[in-house]
Amino acid sequence: MPSFNTPAPTFDDVWRMIQELVMAQKESQKEADRRIKETERLMKESQKETSKQIKALAKQLGEHGNRLGQFVQEMVRPAVVDLFQDRKIPVHQVHPNIVAYDDNRQFVMEVDLLVVNTDTAVAVECKSRLTYEDVDEHLARMAKFKSCFPQFSAHILFGAVAAMVLPDDVGHYARNKGLFVLAQSGEAVEIRNEDGFDPKAW
Repeated sequence: MPSFNTPAPTFDDVWRMIQELVMAQKESQKEADRRIKETERLMKESQKETSKQIKALAKQLGEHGNRLGQFVQEMVRPAVVDLFQDRKIPVHQVHPNIVAYDDNRQFVMEVDLLVVNTDTAVAVECKSRLTYEDVDEHLARMAKFKSCFPQFSAHILFGAVAAMVLPDDVGHYARNKGLFVLAQSGEAVEIRNEDGFDPKAW
């Protein structure tokens, strides 16, 4: 017959088992912490690489957009002479990329094209694709133009936006704000405002 007289565990036996259990839990926690730290490290590295790739892509897109904008500007520059003269605005000079700085030599404003005669000027913003934000930015530019370029303070100032791609709603918005709207039409550029359009003067 088997003996059932197994001695009960002593206090030391229980204490030793508890210590072993605590040690096992500590080791398990250390391993879990190590895995968490490794996961966090990998995630940070992945985020850094993703951020780096996003910045590189944004730079490429920005450069691409700038080149397209310059292309639109070069397409519009020779066309504005005839386009505005047809609207009874004689054109004597076309200035590309005029820039204003403050007294601290800080950049304040740039205008892509400035169409000028003796008493009238038209500030033209050129974009590859025109957006509502572009229109609003140009309206803000128009509002402070004469303070930035005081040599034209006596001129009647009009605004214009030009684009290779011009969504109808954005073009309508720009016209309603009093801007001339220029857009590509085949291989040429045309003014999309109706013949009786009354531009806003600044």
